[in-house]
This record gives sequence, structure tokens and C-alpha cells, in this order.
Amino acid sequence: MITIIDYGMGNLGSVINMFKKVGAPAKITGSPEEILKAEKLILPGVGSFDAAMSRLNETGLSEVLNSLVLEKRVPILGICLGMQLLMEGSEEGKLAGFGWIKGSAYHFKGRIPSSLKVPHMGWNDIIITNQNSLTMGFNGGIRFYFVHSYFIKVENPAYSMMNCTYGLDFDAAVHKNNIYGAQFHPEKSHRFGMQFFKNFASL
Repeated sequence: MITIIDYGMGNLGSVINMFKKVGAPAKITGSPEEILKAEKLILPGVGSFDAAMSRLNETGLSEVLNSLVLEKRVPILGICLGMQLLMEGSEEGKLAGFGWIKGSAYHFKGRIPSSLKVPHMGWNDIIITNQNSLTMGFNGGIRFYFVHSYFIKVENPAYSMMNCTYGLDFDAAVHKNNIYGAQFHPEKSHRFGMQFFKNFASL
């Protein structure tokens, strides 16, 4: 069973609907007791970095997730803001992220040509930088749907899973041990997102 974490800051309906399409059992819950039983975790996120971390800290979910991810090695996939929360921090806020992967989130503004709009919104091509279980079944011409103003750069290139270019190169997806993150929205990415979620469900 895939557990989608409800902490009030995610596009939960679209995520669970996509898992239904690929035939993967999933549920949405914000209960720490239920989350502790999870076999796999989805950490969604829409909004600001500090607001998300504050919510996770205040509800006790940060402690629960640290235990599951670091001690029990439960697979987790962070989506969009959820991926940024896996990092050490973000220029958007002052709070520390989980720090499970060394790296930070940076704002596009001032780093890309002014002719490019921020947020980066729409379909964009990606390339696979390091193969793993979530990259299986993808051939050439891989595209995902993005909506974000902040981008991730990991310190260790070995933890980059996919790369994207929008005025600069950034990590579109990351992976370290049982920890996965996607800056794009698999739930909005049609057949590419279905394959990505199917791969995660098969871990």
C-alpha cells in the first residue's frame, strides 16, 4: 500500500487518481499512526517551503518520517515542493529541510535570461543522468510537466536521477538509497507520469 501524506499542502486527488490508473493500491492520510504502517510514502507539496516544513514539524510528521525513511528505509517519493523538502533548505525560507540529500533549492530569478518566464510552467524534456528502478521503461523523448519557481541542485552528481534545462541545468529528479524526488508533476504528465508512478509502485 502506498501512503500519500496529507499535511494540507498537496494536490492529493490527482496523485491518488494516477495511482489508480496504474493499478497501484494507495490511500491518503494525515494520521501519524497510519503513516507509521506505510510500505511506501508519497510526500506531495504545493506552496511555500517554510509553511510546509512548519506544518510537518507542528504535526509531528517530521519525526515520523525521519524514523520511517532513515531507520526503517521505507521508500519515499517527494513531488514538486515535496522534493525540495528532502534537501537541506531553500532560498525561499529560513527553516531547515529534512536534509536527507545534500543540496538546496534556488530561485530562477536572476539566474536565467529575463526572457524566460518564472515560474517555469509546462512540458519540458528531461534526460536520465543516473539509472535506477524509477527510470525503467523510458526511452528517448521523455517529457514531464513542471510548475515551479525554485530549482534543485544536489551536491553529489551521483544523487541526480534526471536533468532538465530551463535557462540553466537543474535536477529534475533525485535519488539516494530509498529516497526519491521529482520536481515535475508525474500526476499531470500523462503516459510518462504513469510509467514513473508504476515504477515507484513496483519498488
